Amino acid sequence: MSDIVYLNGAWVPRHEARISPDDRGFLFGDGIYEVTPAYGGRWLALDRHLGRLARGATELGLQVPPGLEQLHAELLERNGLMTAPMAIVYLQLTRGTAPRTHHFPAEDTPVTLYAWAKTFSRPDPERWSKGWGAVTAPDQRWARADIKTVQLLPLVLAQESARRAGETDALLVRDGLMLEGAHNNVFFVLGDTLITHPASNQILPGITRGIVLELARAEGIPCCEAPMPLARLPEVSEIFFTGTTTEVRPTVRVNGEPVGDGRVGPVTRKIHEAFVARVERECGVPLPV
Repeated sequence: MSDIVYLNGAWVPRHEARISPDDRGFLFGDGIYEVTPAYGGRWLALDRHLGRLARGATELGLQVPPGLEQLHAELLERNGLMTAPMAIVYLQLTRGTAPRTHHFPAEDTPVTLYAWAKTFSRPDPERWSKGWGAVTAPDQRWARADIKTVQLLPLVLAQESARRAGETDALLVRDGLMLEGAHNNVFFVLGDTLITHPASNQILPGITRGIVLELARAEGIPCCEAPMPLARLPEVSEIFFTGTTTEVRPTVRVNGEPVGDGRVGPVTRKIHEAFVARVERECGVPLPV
């Protein structure tokens, strides 16, 4: 299988791709990115992913090049991924290469557009049924977490704390509130209600998060977008994270303590089954549950 990437209008092997050291993404983290999943060569919510990219670009004053849908399709084709059970496309857009200044460069400075595709493996049902663990970590991000920028150092530090603890996810906490994961959103079951933090500048509005909210309502599961205090963690019976590569991932312990009875709960299972059905319906690919 080839490993062909797209960089500023050229298709090249990954090892031949070159970006200037004066690129503003490298110097300032001045850029945004998006990750989109394809199942069996068919996209799940590509329009939503590109819409989020466009919104982030508008917020940062970046120009989005045309033809991104075709670019996504060609990445799969060139890399032999049209029949892959699951693949992802990563796309990054920066303000381009210019002399280093904190203010924006000249308006005619070309943006840097870089994209690649690869296969992605979902966990098997037996592994999924066991659940995963998480640790809490301080949220040290800037005040616009709703923009999917390449400034990920606070999230890298949080995820490293999870890795060192031997766990999979980091649960970000700020001002006593559990907000989201280091690279995904988070849902809690409290009583009979499914709760996730409101879409605001404090969290990234995840595409899978939005799909899960739709699925919960369609399944008749009471749900709301509301802040969740860390102090109420002992009352929570279920937790799961959601994201493009996370899908619906159950968490059965936090900081070494069990969530609820320490097993994957019925609400999480119901949401997961509904998500798999949604993928099968939109992408035509049967997935193991």
